[in-house]
Parts: sequence; structure tokens; C-alpha cells
Amino acid sequence: MNAEAFWEVIASYNQSTIIWQCVFMVLIFAGFILALFQKAVWFSKLALGFTNIFIGIIFFLVFGTEPIQTYFAAPLFITTGFLFIYEAIKRKNNIFSRPNAVQWFLLLLFLIYPVVSIILGNVFPKMVVYIMPCPIISISIVIYSCYRDKNKLLLVLMAIWGLTGIKAFFVNAFEDVILLLCGFYCIKILITEFQKKRIL
Repeated sequence: MNAEAFWEVIASYNQSTIIWQCVFMVLIFAGFILALFQKAVWFSKLALGFTNIFIGIIFFLVFGTEPIQTYFAAPLFITTGFLFIYEAIKRKNNIFSRPNAVQWFLLLLFLIYPVVSIILGNVFPKMVVYIMPCPIISISIVIYSCYRDKNKLLLVLMAIWGLTGIKAFFVNAFEDVILLLCGFYCIKILITEFQKKRIL
């Protein structure tokens, strides 16, 4: 997808879904706060699950214009969403640890996603906001990394999308360097998970 088509999809999506975006952002924020205080730790994963499914269906299937969005991105996000919901149910009482320094740093980068987009000269609706594919995978990686028990397939899917942050240099979306950093962090977590099994 060329840069012009990329930003047109974003504009159409933002104009049509801004209210839903606010709803999902509130749910994710509420889930994170609850988890920090060890209350309903499953809710954060549930919120991320439904948000990822929303993006897979609405952003990629409804507003998407390219085959790669239909046959790669949409299935990846929908599968990621259902895995989050599965994790929320299967590991309802999974231990949630407070973020470490690296995780807080990545959370901060997520929070400044729209700010970076504005600094780069973008204006709503042609700008990156929170409830979009790359920011959502970024926050999904960081929040999920705080849970003790992790699903490797879920980590793999998020890492794959995280590495697509390399497109930041090809479609003038330099905000997605944040996604790329989160993708590298996800790979590190995935490697750690495999090493745990060797130790055990």
C-alpha cells in the first residue's frame, strides 16, 4: 500500500469510529488500572481482546482496500483478539505484576503516539490515534507482558505485527517506530518464555 492510500484508510476509519474508539480506550484504561490494583485482572485481557477483534473487522475488513489487509492483517487481529478472550477465561486469576522500567517506558511511548503524529505534521482525521492497529498491538504487548503466564501463539502474532513497524520508513508513518520497539520487546519476551521451558 502506498502512503496516500494508507492515510486515506486512516482518515475514513477515524471519521466513522471516533465514538467507538473512545469507548474502547476507556475499557483498556479501566482494565489496566484494575489490574494494577489486583482487581479483576482478567478484564484487561478481555478489553484488549474485543478491541483487537474490532480493529480486525472494522479497520481492515470494512475500511481496508488492499488484499493484504483482508487476508493477512484482519485474520491476525481477529485471532489475536480471540486468544486474548481465551486467556481472560482460561487464566482468569493470572498474576499481574506492576510494570518494570522498560514496560513503563513503552507505555509512555504508547501514550504519546498521537502527539508524535501531530509533531510529524498530521492532522485529524489523517493521523494516528490510540485505537488503531499499531498502537493497539503496542499496548497489547506491554500489558500482556506484565502477566506471569503467557500464551506463546499470542506472543508470536503480536511480534509479527510488531515487526511490521518497519513500514514506518516506507509510508511516512514514523510514529510506528514505537510499534517496532514494542515488537522487539515482544520477541525478547517470547525467547524468555521458550527458555523457561528448557529450564523446567
